[in-house]
Amino acid sequence: MQDFEKIYAEYFGEVYKFVLGLCQNVSLAEEITQETFFKALKNIDSFKGNSKLSSWLCQIAKNTLYSYLRKDKEKVEYPLELIVSEENLEKQFSNKETYLAIHKVVHKLNEPYKEVFLLRTFCELSFSQIGVLFEKSENWARVTYYRAKVMIKEELE
Repeated sequence: MQDFEKIYAEYFGEVYKFVLGLCQNVSLAEEITQETFFKALKNIDSFKGNSKLSSWLCQIAKNTLYSYLRKDKEKVEYPLELIVSEENLEKQFSNKETYLAIHKVVHKLNEPYKEVFLLRTFCELSFSQIGVLFEKSENWARVTYYRAKVMIKEELE
């Protein structure tokens, strides 16, 4: 248990910053980080040491956040100012059409292109954070993202 307290003290800040980068919400990041360490404590025996401990913890954090967001998806509220004007509605509709077309193409991408594109574009992760998640270099993340963009662009044309 003392060893886990050391792990918590050493990696809490890194995991918290990672989650905060994904969700941009301080209270949600705190909650997800706490849940991450709870899950890690319960499953510490499953850590085989094939990756860095920080990568393992960030992977748990990412999965925990995504699970939370999937469950909470229906509770999303849109600000009134986005809904009121007709012009905004037209923009939203065209943006939704564009978003839907891109989403369909992204959904067809093979891994890791799909996940790298989603993490970079929608979660706004840095290339170094993506590299850590995949246990690859920052340069690998950049190249993979670029290739995913090329594939999407070709498919949309």
